[in-house]
Amino acid sequence: MRNKIEQWLVVIATFLTIGVNVLANSLPINNQTTGEISDQFDVFFVPAGYVFAIWFLIYLGLLAFSFYQVLPAQTENPRLQRVRLPYLGATVANIAWLLCWHYNQFGWSMLAMALLLISLIVIYLRLDVGLSDATSREKWLVHLPFSIYLGWITVATIANATAVLTFYEWSGWGISPEVWTMIMLSVGVILAFLINYTRGDVAYSLVLLWAYVGINIKHQGTVVGQAAWVAAILLSIVTLIGWFLYRKSKATPYEPSGTNAE
Repeated sequence: MRNKIEQWLVVIATFLTIGVNVLANSLPINNQTTGEISDQFDVFFVPAGYVFAIWFLIYLGLLAFSFYQVLPAQTENPRLQRVRLPYLGATVANIAWLLCWHYNQFGWSMLAMALLLISLIVIYLRLDVGLSDATSREKWLVHLPFSIYLGWITVATIANATAVLTFYEWSGWGISPEVWTMIMLSVGVILAFLINYTRGDVAYSLVLLWAYVGINIKHQGTVVGQAAWVAAILLSIVTLIGWFLYRKSKATPYEPSGTNAE
């Protein structure tokens, strides 16, 4: 009974999250859209406006996940059981972030974003993306949506932190905003390699690549734009290397330790 209740709570939470996001920009909440607030901050780690269309893909994926996990056959699926509660936490954090952002509570928005990121990491790890023996349907309808979601929230967390620190006039320890942006771009490249080397998750990297190209386009002709372009190329290369090593390790047959060759 508890599993069935959680299944339907997931569906309801997904629709609530999408609904609040739509209202945030159609009303808009507190008479300002999400993008208008973002534009108030002169930060570099924010891509061109068109990049945010990825939310349509994210919510499409979350709908696919919600309807898949609510099927009677998935009620007792152990992996789905383990992610339902953190998913509910993620939806609460998503809605909380929107409200904090729209009512200019930027410090609290960072806390909500951090909780969203942590919830998605928990989900990602509990799903064993790239490591489990999940069916192809589960990989497409569950793993892929959360790979995309986590990839985007990785980018959004950095952008949110940059905006909040700018709002509070943080000095950056004397390091220029351009250099900080390059550091953050480099962190994304490293994450892309690690994710693909350990899990072969190209979808995660493609989201980062989408954002990096958007940063390049927004800051074209500047040092940040050039750095984003270089980072995008490096990200593509390390993703391919990581994925190749992952596939190679999967293809290598396991040999128990302690066996002696004849």
